[in-house]
Amino acid sequence: MVSYARVVKIVPERTAFFVCDIQDRLRGAVSNYDSVVKTAARMVRVAEVFKVPVVITEQLPRGDFRLTVFQATVPEVLDRFATLPESQRFGPYPKTKFGMLVPEVETMLSQKDIQSVVLFGVESHICVVQTAMALLAEGKDVHVLADGVSSINAEEVPIALARMRQAGASVTTSESLLYEMMGDASDSKFKTFAGLMKEEKSNISESLKSLLGNAGASV
Repeated sequence: MVSYARVVKIVPERTAFFVCDIQDRLRGAVSNYDSVVKTAARMVRVAEVFKVPVVITEQLPRGDFRLTVFQATVPEVLDRFATLPESQRFGPYPKTKFGMLVPEVETMLSQKDIQSVVLFGVESHICVVQTAMALLAEGKDVHVLADGVSSINAEEVPIALARMRQAGASVTTSESLLYEMMGDASDSKFKTFAGLMKEEKSNISESLKSLLGNAGASV
C-alpha cells in the first residue's frame, strides 16, 4: 500500500510567526548568526503586511534565574517588532524551559485560533526542535525556515531539520513561504509585498548561501 506525506498548508489568517530566542549574547557563538538575524528581521517586517501576530521568547534573558544570561532579543529584530501594531505583538516572554510554549504563548494560540506556525531562531536542535515537537503534538501545522535557524555547532542543523520534517513539520525557506502566503499577484497587498521583497533580495541571497550553501539538497 502506497503512503503519502501529509500536505502542510499555510493558512495566512490563522498563522503566527514564532521568533525563538534570537538574543544578543548568542552573537558570535551561533554559526552564521547574522544571517539568522536578517531572516528574522525580514519576517517581522513582512508580518505587518499580512497582519500576522509575532511571538518572541527569550531564554534566560536576565540574571534572576542564577544561570547563564543570554540578554535581550537582538535590536535588529526587536526594533522591527516594536513598530508592529500592539495587536500583533506577543512578548518578548522570558523563559527557562527550552521550548517556546510558555503559558502566555499557549493562551495566544488559543485566543487567536492559530493553526499554522512559522518557526525560526536558535538553537535548531534544542529550543527550535522542542517548540516544533510541542506544536505538532497539539495538532498545529509547523513551517520551519531553513534559512532562519542555526546552532552553535552547524553540524546539528541538518539533523534537527530532518528530525522535524520526519515528525511532520514542513521545512522551507523564508521567500518560498512568504510567496505561498501571498498566493496571488492580484492581491491588493502584492505591490507593498513585492517592494519589500525587492529591498530584501541581497539579504535573502546571503542567508541562503551562508546557512545552506551547497548543502541545500540535504536539508
